[in-house]
Amino acid sequence: MYHSRFMKNHYDAGHRWGALLYKNKIDLEKNISFAYDEKRKAFVNDCIPIYQKYYPEILEEINGICDGAHISKDIFYTFLLGMYCFTMDNHCTCMAFKDDEHMLFGRNSDFLVGLEKQYDSCYYCYDGFIPFIGNTTAFTQMEDGMNAYGLAVGLTFICPTPSVRKPGLHAGMLVRYILEHCKSVKEAITFIKKVPIGSAQTITMMDATGEMVIIECNPEKVIEIYPKKQRNPFVATANCFTSDEMQKYQPKNIDDWRSHERYETAQHALSKTDTYSFELIKDILSGKYGFMCQYDRRTNADTVWSCIYDIKNKKIYRCEGNPSRKRFVEDKRLNFI
Repeated sequence: MYHSRFMKNHYDAGHRWGALLYKNKIDLEKNISFAYDEKRKAFVNDCIPIYQKYYPEILEEINGICDGAHISKDIFYTFLLGMYCFTMDNHCTCMAFKDDEHMLFGRNSDFLVGLEKQYDSCYYCYDGFIPFIGNTTAFTQMEDGMNAYGLAVGLTFICPTPSVRKPGLHAGMLVRYILEHCKSVKEAITFIKKVPIGSAQTITMMDATGEMVIIECNPEKVIEIYPKKQRNPFVATANCFTSDEMQKYQPKNIDDWRSHERYETAQHALSKTDTYSFELIKDILSGKYGFMCQYDRRTNADTVWSCIYDIKNKKIYRCEGNPSRKRFVEDKRLNFI
């Protein structure tokens, strides 16, 4: 994974990053893997006014990248703002739990092996915004991370239902906004309920107080799922809706990379123990409790990174690769508040 740093302000940081790519003869347009068509372009054009209203600074960063890298804003906007709203091949598992001694959040990111050299763990520290560490299979949008206030966030993608597709912020931009603007789960939920949403996803969150929640949402509905247990509470999710209210939006007959198995592995492991630990979440993510990351890389699928956010002790650990084969290393770039 790359370890990029973005400092000062959105436009200038984006421009510096884009210019660095241009200097090193990296053509972003050639690295964008998506179907550029008029339907997606028209959808993104409808999304832009929503970003201008709710998240204008992210457009400044995108403009900076385009100017620095000498690439078409039209193509880059269509790629970046249309992600998750049509199709996406990323799959993932999130979980969080706490007891008297621990507050831990974990996430596996499962994606295409052929693109893994492009993945990035980013440090953002912009003037007037909350510093954070975020991880991405692309750029600008984030898939999981933790900010300086100890708020950890992670998404899981749900294949969209075309009949409910509407302009709005997609999963990766929701995660990015929350990391950059919100100090708590409560603040994040307020934003999610206010902003138009353009994709289907779950968003798992845990803050410094130990509050945890899974949000299942799409352009039509937002559902909050809280722990069922009061003693040693936990939440877990994968690439499927689990609430009754969202079942009508659950796509059928798709390859979700054994989502239900991953979900059941996490649920069973966390519900059957009264002793939480760092080793427990690491072992679940590593596949020691059942199917979680045991992919056949020859199919171009694997767990490409795994993160553990130790919220109680304000530490970030990341495994850059499959956690059944590689180790977790602490990331010390973020100064907590």
